[in-house]
Amino acid sequence: MAYISPMLTNIVTAVKKASVNLNRDFSEIECLQNSVKGSLDFTRIAFDKIQKGLKNEFAKIMPAIPCVAINEKVPQNGMYLLISGIEGLANFAHGNPEFAISAALMNGQTILCGVVYNPARDELFFAEKGKGAYKEGFRSHERLRVASKQELEGALVAVKPNAGDVEQSAKIINNTLAMCRDVRISGAVALDLAYVAAGKLDAVIAPETMLASMAAGVLLVKEAGGMALDMEQADTRTEDLPMVLNSGNLMAVSFNLSQKIAKVLK
Repeated sequence: MAYISPMLTNIVTAVKKASVNLNRDFSEIECLQNSVKGSLDFTRIAFDKIQKGLKNEFAKIMPAIPCVAINEKVPQNGMYLLISGIEGLANFAHGNPEFAISAALMNGQTILCGVVYNPARDELFFAEKGKGAYKEGFRSHERLRVASKQELEGALVAVKPNAGDVEQSAKIINNTLAMCRDVRISGAVALDLAYVAAGKLDAVIAPETMLASMAAGVLLVKEAGGMALDMEQADTRTEDLPMVLNSGNLMAVSFNLSQKIAKVLK
């Protein structure tokens, strides 16, 4: 049985309460796909609503800790909550259930707790620094472990394309395909990281990723025995987490595949 601290319990509670309206909004998306106006305006409203809802819930149960949304300035020190209301916004807008709410409790650049929740599938992943990563279960929680694959052949790797550098994205995708034979582009980095922690993916390569999009997922990967590395690291045998969090050029992977995935990027 996983130990869930009162702080982590509060974060899970806030995320689930705020997700009720988001789930309701998502159920309306399919009806809008065939309309002339489409679902973009509705999606923007839903995004603003979930961000506000998360802030309201956190203000009720953790009023002393500031809550910072994905598009807001991140404090340099002290404790704060970092939230991303809809990770996988384009998926949400198209009625694709590959999206999630991400919330992380930070102390400066230290990630203390992280929650990634997909309300469409009712999948909740959570982690606390030094206490392991878990997937919520009905009777008991499932301990997460990264995959033990030793070779890239047959590995399943998720890639986040960088719209600002199409050439770089094409190179990463082509190199990954050549080495691994299979690539996933899900459009939801937070979920990709949760799936690395759960062993459903072998690695994530995500350049130019915002801190709010990856913080909770990074903790999940680390607590599941994986590594969070910077794409430019020369030595991938050890982590430099501040470097990753500052650059946003994330590579999440097991230790077994870390050096081999790094070669893909070179």
